[in-house]
Amino acid sequence: MVALSRRLFLGAAALASLSGGSWVFRRAQLQDRAAELYATRLTPPTAPMQVYHLGHSLVGEDMPAMLSQMAGAGHSYHSQTGWGTSLREHWEPEMPVNGFDRANDHARHRPARAAIGSGEYDAVVLTEMVEIADAIRYHDSPDYLARWANLAREARPDTRVYLYETWHYTDDGTGWLNRIDRDLDKYWRRQVLYPALQQSDLPIHLIPAGQVMAAFARALDAQGGVGPLQGHRDLFKDNIHFNDYGAYLIALTHYAVLYQRDPAGLPHALLRADGAPADDMGAEAAALMQRVVWDVVTSLPQTGVPQG
Repeated sequence: MVALSRRLFLGAAALASLSGGSWVFRRAQLQDRAAELYATRLTPPTAPMQVYHLGHSLVGEDMPAMLSQMAGAGHSYHSQTGWGTSLREHWEPEMPVNGFDRANDHARHRPARAAIGSGEYDAVVLTEMVEIADAIRYHDSPDYLARWANLAREARPDTRVYLYETWHYTDDGTGWLNRIDRDLDKYWRRQVLYPALQQSDLPIHLIPAGQVMAAFARALDAQGGVGPLQGHRDLFKDNIHFNDYGAYLIALTHYAVLYQRDPAGLPHALLRADGAPADDMGAEAAALMQRVVWDVVTSLPQTGVPQG
């Protein structure tokens, strides 16, 4: 009996070892595949872009409007958002999109499946729900990221597809900066982006907004604050949604990735989507934002922007 128990134990240990080894091997495969796809940088666009934004309130109306003003004449966009909506909920017709009517009650809304499948957009920006761990666990994030990416490219193979990395609640118990530092690799790359690449022959690039938020927070701390911004909480109107300052920072990040241009010198007195003047953080804070954005965007190969 003792010998049998020992054999059973050793067999179980061997299986566990094989299982662990299999996961390590698969993770290495995913990373190798990603490195292969991101080895070739995107070429900068030569004309204003037509962009589609899919997501939730961390897209909102004002951020895409600011991006459009930064890009200038010819840039156009449409969107579909909800309240805390996952990519799966946008995809599956039988699943409700919370807040759909109110979130999309504006002229820039266009139904997502028809829009992304139309082939009319140069870039499609896909946004997953928060909490990202729950999105992975309960909403099959990599699968639905791949579905939306494939829909766009079936209609138009040269469409550029992006995953917009967001952030979590500022009062997260493990620490806001700690989560952003940890989550990029743990969740966004290893469990969403890289697995989705297994279903595509083309890369899905990253808009690293969470990383920009963290880098800017550290830059503010290092300088003891700049203008009206003393810390990262000054970018938010509550514990998750950005205010006008935060919207400007995230619009800069989209601009730098989509257009592959250093945002230095872009205007900082912009309008909200409704035409009202947005809160202006001033030239000094805007310049710091622009430097931080370009530093972050050019440090991650997943953005498609040349490194440097």
